Amino acid sequence: MLIAGNLVDAASGAECDNLSPATGALLGTTAAAGPDDMDRAIAAARSAFDTTDWSTNRPLRKRCLEQLQAALEAEKEELRDELVAEVGCPVMTTQTAQLDWPLAESLRYPAHLIETFEWERVLEGGGLFGDRNVRTVVKEAAGVVAAVTPSNFPIEVILNKLGPALAAGNTVVLKPDPHTPWNATRLGRLIAERTDIPPGVVNVVTTPSRDVAGMLGTDPRVDLVSFTGSTAVGRMLMRHGADSMKRMFLELGGKSAAIVLDDANPAVIVPTAVGVCVHAGQACAATSRMLIHRSLFDQAVADITAAYQYVPVGDPVDPGTLVGPVISAAQQNRVLTAIDDARRDGAEITVGGGPVQGLPGHLADGHFVAPTVIVGVDNGAAIAQQEVFGPVLVVLPFEDDDDAVRLANDSQFGLAGAVMSRSAERGMAIARRIRTGSFGVNGGMFYGADAPFGGYKNSGLGRQCGIEGFQQYLETKTIARRERRQGWNG
Repeated sequence: MLIAGNLVDAASGAECDNLSPATGALLGTTAAAGPDDMDRAIAAARSAFDTTDWSTNRPLRKRCLEQLQAALEAEKEELRDELVAEVGCPVMTTQTAQLDWPLAESLRYPAHLIETFEWERVLEGGGLFGDRNVRTVVKEAAGVVAAVTPSNFPIEVILNKLGPALAAGNTVVLKPDPHTPWNATRLGRLIAERTDIPPGVVNVVTTPSRDVAGMLGTDPRVDLVSFTGSTAVGRMLMRHGADSMKRMFLELGGKSAAIVLDDANPAVIVPTAVGVCVHAGQACAATSRMLIHRSLFDQAVADITAAYQYVPVGDPVDPGTLVGPVISAAQQNRVLTAIDDARRDGAEITVGGGPVQGLPGHLADGHFVAPTVIVGVDNGAAIAQQEVFGPVLVVLPFEDDDDAVRLANDSQFGLAGAVMSRSAERGMAIARRIRTGSFGVNGGMFYGADAPFGGYKNSGLGRQCGIEGFQQYLETKTIARRERRQGWNG
């Protein structure tokens, strides 16, 4: 771990296993922090914010982010192999959102903002007795940020939290998911060895303990919690942070809808449906509900079912693999239980519906779920409402555009979505009616370090990335200065 500038083991010497999702084999071990370790990390972050010039020294922050960028690029291929091993993500996904995309811009964009962002602005007017009243609006760092990150896209989420938080002048305690700790500890080592980031500005604490992780939500020395994960944990963090009035950024779950209008090109249906299987469906923004116009529905279900039988499932190190394992045996059981519950409730499983059969022997203990298509349910069914986080697609028919909008919005979530139509105007009209934080029209991609990402409703609070995401790590102060008229002695 990285605590107060030092690379350390847990004070107790405790460790936890890092297991391969693909094989079940032991990859190695990682420090398992206890309460004392987390306390030292929070104290280090607090001290670094309060006693150093990190929050005000913009040239230093920019230089340090550039150093970290160079250090990560120097170990890019080692990091790629590490992600495939501990995350179980197919290597092809590391060429996009798992690694290459965030590495290209997630630190560079906020580093650029350090120089271009409007840190202060002046307001004229107001005041008494005709005196000149000058009000200066100042943007300042929020303070100590707790960054709590998930297992599905770990380095992507870490960089998109760390970059803006540090560029804005905050100090950070990073708590990665215990299933995927090594990309975070690698980052900590690079910070310690290859950058001028002062001790305590970034701390990396690995722990499987919910109680230890929960200290970040209750400790009054932490000013802001930046969390990506489940809605249930997000609610818990809000409750825990209420006593100390912590600011929260929560990027939570989703059950996003892809809408296929009656004028859509049928050729787009199967690629859209198969996209849900990428990284075994472990993406919060995955369009795991597919709403298809009644006139196209039967043929679309047949085509999707046929395609799902040939989706490449297997070893994530194979460049041809699209679907690797889910992260753990517990997650595999959750996905299979959700499918079984849907089956008992009357759903039709047109393909998949269980573990993957016929895998090579070295993958026999991996956590694989066969790509699954579910029909024969209405939008109120649990399988159509709850986030499954596996390669599971629910396909539903609709009657007209209003019905499609109603079904898409009939969800506790509001993270993302998509629409397909030969008419860009019609697609944009649908997009403006869907209550989600991000939306794609005819394959439009909203991802980018400059694009705010987050959700409506139970999909969270706030935005990651973009100007909005950067401002999330800032406080606002208004300073008024009175300039008296000449000749007045009052």
